[in-house]
Amino acid sequence: MAIEDNQREKWSGTFGFFFSGVGCAVGLGNIWLFPWHLGAYGGGSFLIPFLIFTFLLVQYGLMAELAFGRATQRGTIGAFKLTFSRPRRPWALGLGGFQILAQTGITVFYYIALAWILKYTWQAVSHGFGGIEPVGYFETFRGTAAVLPWHGLMVLITALVVLLGIGGGIEKLNRWAIPVLFVLFLALVARSLTLPGALAGVSRMFVPRWEDLLRLDTWVMALGQSFFTVSLGGMLIYGSYLREETDIPRTSFWIVTANLSIALLAALAIIPAAVSFGLDPGRGSGLLFVTMPEIFARMPAGPLFGALFFIGVWLAGLSSAVNLLEIPVEGLMEITGLSRRSATLAVSLICWGMGVPLALDIDSFELWTDTVTVYLYPAGVVVIVLVSQWVYGSERLRLELNRGAARPVGSWLEPHLRYVFVAVSLLVMVLSIIYGGIG
Repeated sequence: MAIEDNQREKWSGTFGFFFSGVGCAVGLGNIWLFPWHLGAYGGGSFLIPFLIFTFLLVQYGLMAELAFGRATQRGTIGAFKLTFSRPRRPWALGLGGFQILAQTGITVFYYIALAWILKYTWQAVSHGFGGIEPVGYFETFRGTAAVLPWHGLMVLITALVVLLGIGGGIEKLNRWAIPVLFVLFLALVARSLTLPGALAGVSRMFVPRWEDLLRLDTWVMALGQSFFTVSLGGMLIYGSYLREETDIPRTSFWIVTANLSIALLAALAIIPAAVSFGLDPGRGSGLLFVTMPEIFARMPAGPLFGALFFIGVWLAGLSSAVNLLEIPVEGLMEITGLSRRSATLAVSLICWGMGVPLALDIDSFELWTDTVTVYLYPAGVVVIVLVSQWVYGSERLRLELNRGAARPVGSWLEPHLRYVFVAVSLLVMVLSIIYGGIG
C-alpha cells in the first residue's frame, strides 16, 4: 500500500506525467546514440534485438521502478529508508546516496554536452554551417573557455525549471517541449526523405544485414541501448509524484512507445540524409557535431533545417537534464530538510563548479564520462533494481502497479522481475565494464 504524503507535490494527472516521463526518457541517447548504433550495427539487425529487449524486459523494469516510487512517495534515499528495517537504515543512506551520486555524475558531464549543443543551436540559428569546417570547428570549440558561457547558461536554465517545482516547472516544460520535439523531427524527416538517394538510407535502417545479427556485439549494444533508453534509475523520483489513480502499466507502455518513436524519427532524419550525401551514419561521436553540420552545409535550405535539428536536440537534452537535476535536489531535501529553492541552488552550484574544469580539459571530461557511464551509472541502476525486487519485494510492487490499472498484470510478472530482470541488470553492469560502455 502506498504511503500517503499530502505535502508532496504531484503531477496534475496522467497526461502531465506522460509528457514528463517521455521528457525524462528522451535525451541524447535517442538522437545521438540510437542513429549511430543503428548505422554501425546493421540497421534492422540492431533494431530486432533492441525491440525484443525494450518490450519484453525494459518496459516491465520501468513499471516496477515507477511503482516503487509511488508506493513509497519518496526519492531514492527516502524510498530505501522506508524499505529497510530500522537496524539496516545505514544501508539505505549508503546505497541511496551512491545511486544519487551516480546520477549527479551524469548531470555534471551532461551539462557540458548540452553546452556544446546550445552553442551549435546558436550557430545554426544565427549563421548556419555554410561558413565553417565541421571537424575543425568542433575541435577548436570543445575543451576551451569558449564553452563556459554556454555551460553556465545551461546550468541556469535547468535550475530555473526545477526551482519552479513539479507542476509549475518540470511538467509545464515537458507539456510543450515534447509535442514541439515531435513536430520538429517530423519536419526534418520529411526533408530528409526527399533528398536524392534517401531511400537507400531507409533501406539501411530497416533491412537487416543478417551477418550483423549473428554478431555478439550487435546484441550487446542493443541490450545497452534499450536498458538505458528510458532512463532506468532516474524514473523512481518521477514515480514518487504519481497520483494513486494513474494507470502505471498503460502509461509505461506509451512512454516506451513514444520514446521509441522519437528515436526512430531522429534516425529517419539523420541516416537517409547522411547516405544521400555519401557520409557514414555510423560515424560515432562525430555524428552529431561533424556529420550533421556537414549535411546542413550542403543541403538546400540547410540553415533552416539545421536550426530545427539542433533546437530539437537541445529540447530533448533539456528535458532529461531537468530529471537528472531533480534527483539530487530531492535527495538533498530529504536528508537536510532544505527548501526546494535552497537545494536547487546548492546542487546547481556544485554541478557547475565540478563541470568548469571538465569543460576546459577534454581528457578529464572523457575520463569523467567513462567512469560515470561505464561503472557508476549501471551500478546505480542495479542498486535500485535489487532493493526494489529483493528488499521491498516483487509481489508488493505488482500489487502497487496494479492499483488504478485498467488491465492488471498477473502474478507471472513477479518471477520475471525478481529473477530475469535482476539477472539482466547485473549482466548489463558487467558487459558495460567489459566493453567500456554499452549505452
